[in-house]
Amino acid sequence: MTRCRAARGMRALGAFAALAAALTGCASRGFVSSWQAPDAEPLHVQGSKVAAIVMMSSEPARRAAEDSLAREISARGAVGVPLYSVLPGSRPDDETAVRAAMEEAGVAGAVVMRPIGSRTEVSARPGAFAHPLYTRFWGGYYGFGWGSPWRGVGVSVADVRTDTIVSVETLVYSLRQNKLVWGGQSSSTNPASVDRLIEQTAARTAKELARRGLIER
Repeated sequence: MTRCRAARGMRALGAFAALAAALTGCASRGFVSSWQAPDAEPLHVQGSKVAAIVMMSSEPARRAAEDSLAREISARGAVGVPLYSVLPGSRPDDETAVRAAMEEAGVAGAVVMRPIGSRTEVSARPGAFAHPLYTRFWGGYYGFGWGSPWRGVGVSVADVRTDTIVSVETLVYSLRQNKLVWGGQSSSTNPASVDRLIEQTAARTAKELARRGLIER
């Protein structure tokens, strides 16, 4: 299996750092759960500043991911603003400083992403039936089968696949109301890089919000 090249941000993905060398291919499982505020109204994001926040412990990785998320937000009519650009001299976990900086910048909403877990799945596909001994009954399997009953001979594994499943929590907040509008948890299989994972998750989020009537299609 060809290994995908991990992006620089993946090396410092906190709990996911050990996964970087193992990530291969790229597939998505979409949202495994989601929630919408019962009284949520359509978000008027056209031209509004929306903060792109990715909660990661590594500063370089966080900045790269927030840049990706901001681009996805801007592509949908809002003005995506990476959190790091709003408060370059402050720590992202200083809530008081962050709130003051975002209010001064006139940020109206926030899209927050946070990696929340990962797991490894191993699957195997039996390959015995492709063996030449299995292709014919007479002069093949019949004699072989009687010669080795219950021994497991010939039951081999042709393909063992190891997949890494990464879960990401995505939240959409209206800062004017200080209220959660929508939240979802997505699952991706073998993401090729942090940037690609953020892009895919942001695109899925926008599609889901449009489906629910929370933003314009």
